[in-house]
Amino acid sequence: MQKANMVTKTGSQPKRTPAGLPGKWELFRRDIKRDKHLYILLSPYMLLFFLFTVFPVMISIFFSFTNFNMLEFPEWVGWENYSKLLWNDDVFLIGLKNTIVFSVITGPISYIACFVFAWLINELNPKVRAFMTLIFFAPSISGNVFFIWQIIFSGDSYGIMNGFLMKIGIIYEPILWLQNPKYMLAIIMLVQLWLSLGTSFLAFIAGLQTVDRTLYEAGSIDGVQNRWQELWYITLPSMRPQLMFGAVIQITASLAVAEVATALAGFPSVQYGAHTIVTHLMDYGTIRFEMGYASAIATVLFSLMLGSNLLVQKLLKRVGE
Repeated sequence: MQKANMVTKTGSQPKRTPAGLPGKWELFRRDIKRDKHLYILLSPYMLLFFLFTVFPVMISIFFSFTNFNMLEFPEWVGWENYSKLLWNDDVFLIGLKNTIVFSVITGPISYIACFVFAWLINELNPKVRAFMTLIFFAPSISGNVFFIWQIIFSGDSYGIMNGFLMKIGIIYEPILWLQNPKYMLAIIMLVQLWLSLGTSFLAFIAGLQTVDRTLYEAGSIDGVQNRWQELWYITLPSMRPQLMFGAVIQITASLAVAEVATALAGFPSVQYGAHTIVTHLMDYGTIRFEMGYASAIATVLFSLMLGSNLLVQKLLKRVGE
């Protein structure tokens, strides 16, 4: 009788691991029950996030395996879009090469520049810091600032760059900067770097402001001897969330470049010299309305962004080691 009661009591208890601790699902259930009010408050955001972010991505991935022109019902074609994209679409390969070159150069430079300028400005007094933050952040929030660069790199003798080079005798006739594939991608990189001190820059300044100052005192006791050691062992590890956020922003901006390219080099650009993955996506998605093929392009771009973010996340975990 006692043995039966023991079995009954044991059966009513939660499932436990061999060490006598509750299982993962039991802990998960307890956490949900304990924090149910938090989940209720989060539910409107999560609903909107899944409805307008996760669900469209899943739909796009599905359409990438179909032939869909928005007029007829989607026709399943399997891997045909990806095969055409990687083996038969020379324009896409040009856009892929330009995007990779653009992101490899501008991504790290803009990321480091955002942190370095934020680090230097953070050392100023509050009033000067606020003014300098506005000065550096202003280009990224301005409206159509591309006309400034169009004047600088205008293809006639009235362009600032042509006029300057002709005046000092380096060239003797104007150069069509934004119509020559030899120069246009480099100019677009320069403009993108000029615009790159945006959200990441502000996130880094905010992260630097939240670093606990007592950590520097503790670090000096533990053997931290100079500013570079403070930066590596104290400052950077203390602002990992801001570093990750800035990395996501910069990776997205460098891989999804399109506005600068179309504003300066036109759409399509001469000999596709400034063609990118996003401009190729715009071509098939908003002009030709080949949504299945456009979805395949978007999926490739999404995979590049996801892989880059995962790689950067692993690298940031090594900061301070």
